[in-house]
Amino acid sequence: MAEQKRDYYEVLGVAKNASDDDIKKAYRQLAKKYHPDVNPGDAEAEKKFKEASEAYAVLSDHDKRAQYDQFGHAAFDGSGGFGGGGFDFTGADFSDIFGDIFGDIFGGGRSRGAGNGPMKGSNIRTSVRITFKEAVFGVDKNITLNLKDPCPTCQGTGAKPGTSPKMCPRCNGKGQVVYTQQSFFGTVRNVQSCPECSGSGKVIEDKCTTCGGSGYTTSRKTIQVSIPAGIDNGQSVRIREKGEPGINGGPRGDLLVEVVVEQDPVFYRQGYDIYSTVKISFALAALGGSVPVETVDGKVIYDVKAGTQTDTRVRLKGKGVPTLQNKNVRGDHYITLVVETPTRLSKEAKELLRQFDAAAGDSLNAAQQVENGDEGKDSKESKKKWFHL
Repeated sequence: MAEQKRDYYEVLGVAKNASDDDIKKAYRQLAKKYHPDVNPGDAEAEKKFKEASEAYAVLSDHDKRAQYDQFGHAAFDGSGGFGGGGFDFTGADFSDIFGDIFGDIFGGGRSRGAGNGPMKGSNIRTSVRITFKEAVFGVDKNITLNLKDPCPTCQGTGAKPGTSPKMCPRCNGKGQVVYTQQSFFGTVRNVQSCPECSGSGKVIEDKCTTCGGSGYTTSRKTIQVSIPAGIDNGQSVRIREKGEPGINGGPRGDLLVEVVVEQDPVFYRQGYDIYSTVKISFALAALGGSVPVETVDGKVIYDVKAGTQTDTRVRLKGKGVPTLQNKNVRGDHYITLVVETPTRLSKEAKELLRQFDAAAGDSLNAAQQVENGDEGKDSKESKKKWFHL
């Protein structure tokens, strides 16, 4: 039994009244995602690519779309089906779409302007480590890295002093070459940067001995990075025009500094809120009282309520991390109060706890009865249960 085809509009993810541009845009995204050259050996991706291509071939053609809107898939039953007998792609324009896709896949993309025009330089990525509190309040850090600058000998031309670059014979100074790509739908004409001159339109016969013809020299430089208050682990700071030099007079790229925040022994963070744990004694939990609490702003005194149970969470409003949008707006600090049970008690302390237990109206537990030598029936049963837990 043949597999039932999905609705073409559903395949492309567009409404039935979608414009031609909407249909083309939707198909381009799907084709780029599922193209066999992007997903080699992936049968499922190839299936989705063919399905999307069939849908686009119909919906991008006004006549075929009208037939489909009226009769559905029955309008094309005689075609034999996509991939099985040659779906009719006549009238569907794939050239522009696949020119873009092949450009993205094979590098460079389709050039829409002069190939040897000014181009922005590449971005440089690096990282810097900071402490938890530096991330909270912001900090200036110095980073050292290798950066390119125009060669002082040839002034960035790459040619030996007294000479000049020549027009590239392969692209005739255009910086681009045209090539054809055999695709699933036939031959696609595409444009890429000239490999001979790297898109500059010029070649250097006598190279500068200082830079070797590159036009640039590399040196070690130190740059100050201002890290804003509230930044989180993994976020980046962008420093404009501190990246690679531009091409043909284009601006420099940017420097992207990824921030790595070290773990703190006391605090941890979720969003703009800070969390920590504070241990309090049994007596303080029962009677209430004041306890010093460590925050990123320093110690504060918190009043513990009488009868506080362990794992009680309290909030210190406005003691969290400043927001990146406004450092004066801060999250909160949440503290978990953990009641500590003493593990080493003197005889006097034990006696006082027994007196407290009796005064509170609670009977001694089975273990205490055993310690006093009173192993009644109940205590024996309790003891059995204790050791079988």
